[in-house]
Amino acid sequence: MHKDHTAQEKPKKDERAEVLKEIRQLENRQKILENKQRNEERKARTRRLIERGAILEGIFPLAPDLSGVEVKAFLIALSHLPGAAELAAKLPKSGDKL
Repeated sequence: MHKDHTAQEKPKKDERAEVLKEIRQLENRQKILENKQRNEERKARTRRLIERGAILEGIFPLAPDLSGVEVKAFLIALSHLPGAAELAAKLPKSGDKL
């Protein structure tokens, strides 16, 4: 009778080991997918920043010669010009399609 009990424990241990192995694999897969998503988000942000910087430099030729602080001050000054608030209010919200 003791042998039967031991024989039943071994398959349960093997099954438990397999389940734990599968859990580890799924956790690793989840980490891989999360890293991939973060990388894609980072690439999208980098691309967006580069595109917007290129637009800024195309419209304002002196922009490449300005420091970051000077560009920020310039854009803030532009935002305070008459009509700027109304123009900004007409822009599509983030996520809206043009």
